[in-house]
Amino acid sequence: MIEFGHGTHVGLRRDHNEDTYCAEPQMGLWLVADGMGGHELGEVASAIARDTVVREVDAGTPLQDAIRVAAQRIVDQSRKRQSAMPMGTTMVAATLQDGSYEVAWVGDSRVYHWNGSLKQLTSDHSYVQELVDQGAISAEQAKTHPHRNVVTQALGVTEPESLRVDAVSGSLGTGEMLLLCSDGLTEEVDDDYISYVLSRGMDIQESVDHLILAALDHGGSDNVTVVLVSESN
Repeated sequence: MIEFGHGTHVGLRRDHNEDTYCAEPQMGLWLVADGMGGHELGEVASAIARDTVVREVDAGTPLQDAIRVAAQRIVDQSRKRQSAMPMGTTMVAATLQDGSYEVAWVGDSRVYHWNGSLKQLTSDHSYVQELVDQGAISAEQAKTHPHRNVVTQALGVTEPESLRVDAVSGSLGTGEMLLLCSDGLTEEVDDDYISYVLSRGMDIQESVDHLILAALDHGGSDNVTVVLVSESN
């Protein structure tokens, strides 16, 4: 049986929420999208991405391809609006069927696997992650780098033919969890504290609520969205 919890908060410094998410247990699909673009365009982009991926996966489209379709849909909508400001969104999505998961992503929203210890499954599509991969800065330095919020890939911003949709797959055992989140969580809360919350054995929705509250307690500088999925007995 699958249990899940979910929540989103505008944060303490923003006047509207450009994050969106979905939890579709019947389809075995969960996702988080963090919109960008300002003037409500981020909300539009993340909603288009969510709705398109849900529709495509429901129709049998593989997860990575569904995300690519969503990217093209956002580009098409941007062109119709003829706005000088492009709209875009990050995306992390996970499917879970019979204890096996697939995770696909674009941008710097993340998915973690928790099985008693916390492991980040995704690798940020970001400027600072590229610097870390090149050995130019350390992972610790990346946390405070002035350009840490610059993403190198995003639906609607990156040209669809150049879009990088990465994916990983694995198994989720009984009592293990997948955590999907926007960077509003990981900018404020480090992995050790996330692991501490998940280790406390709380109700799954309580764990989500505690993580969101932790992000707010540490500054709440951005919208924060958390989706937690568990394989239970």
